[in-house]
Amino acid sequence: MHSNNYDVHEYRQGFTRRTIEAIREIPLTIVLNGREVVTLLCTAKYPEYLAVGFLKSDAFITSPDQITDLTVRQHADRLVAEVETCHDPWKDRVMERSITSGCGKGTNFGRNVQTVSKRRLAGDIRVTPEQILTLTRELHARSTLYNQTRGCHNSSLCTPDEMLLFREDIGRHNAIDMLCGQCFLDSVPVDDKMIVSTGRVASEILLKVVRIGVPILVSTAVATNFSVELARKTGITLVGNVKDDSFWVYNDNGRIIGF
Repeated sequence: MHSNNYDVHEYRQGFTRRTIEAIREIPLTIVLNGREVVTLLCTAKYPEYLAVGFLKSDAFITSPDQITDLTVRQHADRLVAEVETCHDPWKDRVMERSITSGCGKGTNFGRNVQTVSKRRLAGDIRVTPEQILTLTRELHARSTLYNQTRGCHNSSLCTPDEMLLFREDIGRHNAIDMLCGQCFLDSVPVDDKMIVSTGRVASEILLKVVRIGVPILVSTAVATNFSVELARKTGITLVGNVKDDSFWVYNDNGRIIGF
Protein backbone atom coordinates (compact mmCIF):
# COMPACT_ATOMS: atom_id res chain seq x y z
CA MET A 1 0.00 0.00 0.00
CA HIS A 2 1.75 3.15 -1.21
CA SER A 3 -1.03 5.69 -0.69
CA ASN A 4 -3.75 6.56 1.83
CA ASN A 5 -7.26 7.91 1.30
CA TYR A 6 -8.34 11.21 2.84
CA ASP A 7 -11.49 13.29 2.68
CA VAL A 8 -10.76 16.85 1.55
CA HIS A 9 -12.68 19.86 0.30
CA GLU A 10 -12.00 20.87 -3.27
CA TYR A 11 -12.65 24.36 -4.59
CA ARG A 12 -13.85 24.50 -8.18
CA GLN A 13 -16.34 27.36 -8.55
CA GLY A 14 -17.47 26.44 -5.05
CA PHE A 15 -16.46 23.86 -2.42
CA THR A 16 -17.26 20.16 -2.74
CA ARG A 17 -16.20 17.19 -0.66
CA ARG A 18 -14.14 14.47 -2.30
CA THR A 19 -11.82 11.59 -1.42
CA ILE A 20 -8.22 11.79 -2.59
CA GLU A 21 -5.21 9.51 -2.40
CA ALA A 22 -2.10 10.90 -0.69
CA ILE A 23 1.18 9.22 -1.50
CA ARG A 24 2.82 7.32 1.35
CA GLU A 25 5.95 8.86 2.88
CA ILE A 26 8.14 6.80 5.22
CA PRO A 27 11.71 7.31 6.46
CA LEU A 28 14.34 4.80 5.35
CA THR A 29 17.47 4.94 7.48
CA ILE A 30 20.59 3.45 5.90
CA VAL A 31 23.11 2.01 8.34
CA LEU A 32 26.49 1.01 6.91
CA ASN A 33 28.74 -1.23 9.02
CA GLY A 34 26.90 -0.13 12.13
CA ARG A 35 27.12 3.58 11.33
CA GLU A 36 24.15 5.65 10.22
CA VAL A 37 24.67 7.22 6.79
CA VAL A 38 21.44 9.04 5.97
CA THR A 39 17.66 8.91 6.30
CA LEU A 40 15.76 9.11 3.03
CA LEU A 41 12.05 9.83 2.71
CA CYS A 42 10.48 7.35 0.31
CA THR A 43 7.41 5.27 -0.51
CA ALA A 44 9.02 2.08 0.90
CA LYS A 45 9.07 0.46 -2.53
CA TYR A 46 12.23 -1.56 -3.31
CA PRO A 47 14.10 -0.43 -0.16
CA GLU A 48 17.04 -2.80 -0.81
CA TYR A 49 17.67 -1.34 -4.26
CA LEU A 50 17.21 2.21 -2.94
CA ALA A 51 19.72 1.71 -0.10
CA VAL A 52 22.35 0.08 -2.28
CA GLY A 53 21.78 2.57 -5.09
CA PHE A 54 22.34 5.46 -2.72
CA LEU A 55 25.54 3.92 -1.38
CA LYS A 56 26.79 3.17 -4.90
CA SER A 57 25.98 6.61 -6.28
CA ASP A 58 27.73 8.22 -3.31
CA ALA A 59 30.79 5.96 -3.77
CA PHE A 60 30.56 4.13 -0.45
CA ILE A 61 30.66 0.86 -2.39
CA THR A 62 32.14 0.12 -5.79
CA SER A 63 31.47 -3.61 -6.26
CA PRO A 64 28.61 -5.95 -5.28
CA ASP A 65 31.25 -8.31 -3.90
CA GLN A 66 31.93 -5.82 -1.11
CA ILE A 67 28.44 -6.41 0.36
CA THR A 68 28.41 -9.25 2.89
CA ASP A 69 24.92 -8.69 4.29
CA LEU A 70 21.85 -6.61 3.45
CA THR A 71 18.83 -6.60 5.74
CA VAL A 72 15.81 -4.29 5.75
CA ARG A 73 13.90 -4.15 9.03
CA GLN A 74 10.38 -2.76 9.49
CA HIS A 75 9.97 -0.60 12.59
CA ALA A 76 6.85 1.12 13.84
CA ASP A 77 7.47 4.39 12.03
CA ARG A 78 10.34 3.68 9.64
CA LEU A 79 12.42 1.20 7.69
CA VAL A 80 16.07 0.54 8.51
CA ALA A 81 18.41 -0.88 5.88
CA GLU A 82 21.46 -2.47 7.49
CA VAL A 83 24.34 -3.02 5.08
CA GLU A 84 27.56 -4.79 5.99
CA THR A 85 30.66 -4.78 3.80
CA CYS A 86 34.03 -6.51 3.80
CA HIS A 87 35.89 -3.24 3.37
CA ASP A 88 36.08 0.02 5.32
CA PRO A 89 33.76 2.38 3.40
CA TRP A 90 34.57 5.25 5.77
CA LYS A 91 38.34 5.20 5.26
CA ASP A 92 39.77 8.46 3.90
CA ARG A 93 36.32 9.91 3.32
CA VAL A 94 35.68 13.62 3.68
CA MET A 95 32.45 14.19 5.59
CA GLU A 96 30.91 16.86 3.40
CA ARG A 97 27.33 18.00 3.82
CA SER A 98 25.55 20.02 1.18
CA ILE A 99 21.96 21.06 0.65
CA THR A 100 20.79 19.78 -2.73
CA SER A 101 17.86 20.88 -4.86
CA GLY A 102 15.93 17.69 -4.15
CA CYS A 103 12.89 17.09 -1.96
CA GLY A 104 14.24 18.32 1.36
CA LYS A 105 17.86 18.19 2.40
CA GLY A 106 20.10 15.89 0.39
CA THR A 107 23.35 14.77 1.99
CA ASN A 108 26.49 14.19 -0.01
CA PHE A 109 29.58 12.64 1.54
CA GLY A 110 32.85 13.47 -0.17
CA ARG A 111 31.25 13.68 -3.56
CA ASN A 112 34.01 15.22 -5.61
CA VAL A 113 32.53 16.93 -8.65
CA GLN A 114 35.93 17.47 -10.23
CA THR A 115 36.76 13.76 -9.97
CA VAL A 116 33.42 12.64 -11.41
CA SER A 117 33.52 15.20 -14.20
CA LYS A 118 36.82 13.78 -15.44
CA ARG A 119 35.00 10.62 -16.48
CA ARG A 120 34.11 10.35 -20.17
CA LEU A 121 31.07 8.22 -20.95
CA ALA A 122 31.32 6.07 -24.03
CA GLY A 123 28.70 3.44 -24.83
CA ASP A 124 27.64 2.13 -28.22
CA ILE A 125 24.00 3.22 -28.24
CA ARG A 126 22.08 5.11 -30.93
CA VAL A 127 18.54 6.40 -30.58
CA THR A 128 16.12 8.21 -32.89
CA PRO A 129 14.04 11.23 -31.89
CA GLU A 130 10.86 9.19 -32.31
CA GLN A 131 12.20 6.52 -29.92
CA ILE A 132 12.84 9.23 -27.33
CA LEU A 133 9.29 10.52 -27.68
CA THR A 134 7.81 7.00 -27.61
CA LEU A 135 9.69 6.05 -24.42
CA THR A 136 8.61 9.28 -22.75
CA ARG A 137 4.98 8.57 -23.61
CA GLU A 138 5.35 5.08 -22.14
CA LEU A 139 6.85 6.59 -18.97
CA HIS A 140 3.73 8.72 -18.55
CA ALA A 141 1.47 5.75 -19.32
CA ARG A 142 3.10 3.64 -16.59
CA SER A 143 2.88 6.40 -13.99
CA THR A 144 -0.18 5.00 -12.19
CA LEU A 145 0.94 6.17 -8.73
CA TYR A 146 1.45 9.70 -10.03
CA ASN A 147 -1.96 9.65 -11.69
CA GLN A 148 -3.51 8.55 -8.39
CA THR A 149 -1.66 10.94 -6.07
CA ARG A 150 0.15 13.62 -8.16
CA GLY A 151 2.95 13.12 -5.64
CA CYS A 152 5.84 11.20 -7.17
CA HIS A 153 8.56 11.10 -9.81
CA ASN A 154 9.28 8.31 -12.26
CA SER A 155 12.45 6.93 -13.83
CA SER A 156 13.07 4.08 -16.23
CA LEU A 157 16.00 2.16 -17.66
CA CYS A 158 15.56 1.61 -21.38
CA THR A 159 17.04 0.39 -24.58
CA PRO A 160 16.04 2.51 -27.59
CA ASP A 161 13.30 -0.04 -28.30
CA GLU A 162 12.12 -1.12 -24.86
CA MET A 163 11.54 0.04 -21.30
CA LEU A 164 13.29 -2.53 -19.09
CA LEU A 165 12.84 -1.17 -15.56
CA PHE A 166 10.34 1.36 -14.18
CA ARG A 167 10.60 2.89 -10.72
CA GLU A 168 8.55 5.60 -8.96
CA ASP A 169 9.04 7.40 -5.67
CA ILE A 170 8.36 10.72 -3.96
CA GLY A 171 11.80 12.00 -4.96
CA ARG A 172 13.47 11.85 -8.36
CA HIS A 173 16.73 11.06 -6.54
CA ASN A 174 15.17 7.93 -5.03
CA ALA A 175 13.81 6.73 -8.37
CA ILE A 176 17.27 7.07 -9.96
CA ASP A 177 18.95 5.36 -6.99
CA MET A 178 16.55 2.40 -7.22
CA LEU A 179 17.57 1.88 -10.85
CA CYS A 180 21.22 2.21 -9.86
CA GLY A 181 20.86 -0.30 -7.02
CA GLN A 182 19.14 -2.92 -9.15
CA CYS A 183 21.64 -2.61 -11.99
CA PHE A 184 24.47 -2.82 -9.47
CA LEU A 185 23.18 -5.86 -7.57
CA ASP A 186 21.88 -7.74 -10.62
CA SER A 187 24.92 -6.97 -12.82
CA VAL A 188 22.81 -5.30 -15.52
CA PRO A 189 25.02 -3.82 -18.29
CA VAL A 190 24.34 -0.09 -18.65
CA ASP A 191 26.69 1.23 -21.33
CA ASP A 192 24.08 0.43 -24.00
CA LYS A 193 21.12 1.81 -22.02
CA MET A 194 19.42 5.15 -21.38
CA ILE A 195 17.48 6.62 -18.47
CA VAL A 196 14.15 8.35 -19.11
CA SER A 197 12.90 10.32 -16.14
CA THR A 198 10.65 13.05 -14.82
CA GLY A 199 11.89 15.98 -12.79
CA ARG A 200 14.42 18.78 -13.13
CA VAL A 201 17.95 17.65 -14.00
CA ALA A 202 20.04 19.30 -11.30
CA SER A 203 23.73 18.52 -10.90
CA GLU A 204 23.23 15.78 -8.30
CA ILE A 205 20.92 13.90 -10.69
CA LEU A 206 23.39 14.11 -13.55
CA LEU A 207 26.25 12.99 -11.28
CA LYS A 208 24.25 9.94 -10.19
CA VAL A 209 23.70 8.93 -13.82
CA VAL A 210 27.38 9.46 -14.62
CA ARG A 211 28.36 7.27 -11.66
CA ILE A 212 26.00 4.55 -12.88
CA GLY A 213 27.61 4.77 -16.32
CA VAL A 214 24.47 5.31 -18.42
CA PRO A 215 25.42 7.38 -21.50
CA ILE A 216 21.99 8.97 -22.24
CA LEU A 217 19.73 10.85 -19.81
CA VAL A 218 16.30 12.05 -20.95
CA SER A 219 13.97 14.10 -18.77
CA THR A 220 10.55 15.61 -19.24
CA ALA A 221 11.81 18.67 -17.33
CA VAL A 222 14.65 21.13 -17.90
CA ALA A 223 18.29 21.01 -16.81
CA THR A 224 20.27 23.49 -14.74
CA ASN A 225 23.29 25.26 -16.21
CA PHE A 226 25.65 23.25 -13.97
CA SER A 227 24.17 20.01 -15.31
CA VAL A 228 24.64 21.18 -18.90
CA GLU A 229 28.28 22.01 -18.19
CA LEU A 230 28.84 18.64 -16.51
CA ALA A 231 27.14 16.82 -19.40
CA ARG A 232 29.51 18.47 -21.86
CA LYS A 233 32.53 17.62 -19.71
CA THR A 234 31.58 13.96 -19.25
CA GLY A 235 30.21 13.33 -22.74
CA ILE A 236 26.79 12.22 -21.57
CA THR A 237 23.91 12.81 -23.97
CA LEU A 238 21.47 15.07 -22.14
CA VAL A 239 17.92 15.63 -23.41
CA GLY A 240 15.30 17.67 -21.56
CA ASN A 241 11.96 19.45 -21.76
CA VAL A 242 10.39 16.53 -23.62
CA LYS A 243 6.85 17.32 -24.77
CA ASP A 244 4.43 15.40 -27.00
CA ASP A 245 6.40 16.11 -30.16
CA SER A 246 9.50 18.08 -29.15
CA PHE A 247 12.52 18.14 -26.85
CA TRP A 248 15.77 20.01 -26.20
CA VAL A 249 19.23 18.48 -26.78
CA TYR A 250 21.65 20.05 -24.32
CA ASN A 251 24.53 17.81 -25.31
CA ASP A 252 25.09 14.87 -27.63
CA ASN A 253 28.12 12.83 -28.62
CA GLY A 254 26.70 11.34 -31.81
CA ARG A 255 24.13 9.11 -30.10
CA ILE A 256 20.97 10.77 -31.44
CA ILE A 257 20.37 9.74 -35.04
CA GLY A 258 19.80 12.70 -37.33
CA PHE A 259 21.10 15.31 -34.91
